[in-house]
Amino acid sequence: MAGKGIFAGLPWWVTWVVVPVILIVVFGGLITSAVGFLIGLLFKVLIAAALIAGVIYLVRRFTGTSSSSSKGEW
Repeated sequence: MAGKGIFAGLPWWVTWVVVPVILIVVFGGLITSAVGFLIGLLFKVLIAAALIAGVIYLVRRFTGTSSSSSKGEW
């Protein structure tokens, strides 16, 4: 591996502590933006699923008792 040759003569703490800290400092804003976007997207998907489930529940509750023959149409 090329990455193993670069860090071959360095102590372990450079590879496992310093390099990740530098990457988090440099790309921290990008990482937080991506995580924030994914959490926001997941929240919107959950809200949409809850609203759709609520509409389906209400429609079945109010139309299910009056017309039992309409179940075959679906």
